[in-house]
Amino acid sequence: MSTTHVTSARTTDGAVPRVRHQARDAAVLMAFSAASSVVLAVTFLLLARLGS
Repeated sequence: MSTTHVTSARTTDGAVPRVRHQARDAAVLMAFSAASSVVLAVTFLLLARLGS
């Protein structure tokens, strides 16, 4: 386990974010990134189909 303590990270209400909140934020970011990649890939596939 890490022994690094972060004292400067604060949320908008002044509380220190918990690890589970950071993990949830990371999971949301990964899901958004995956969904964006899928949408972009489908868009390119549709454009390729329409172009041929």
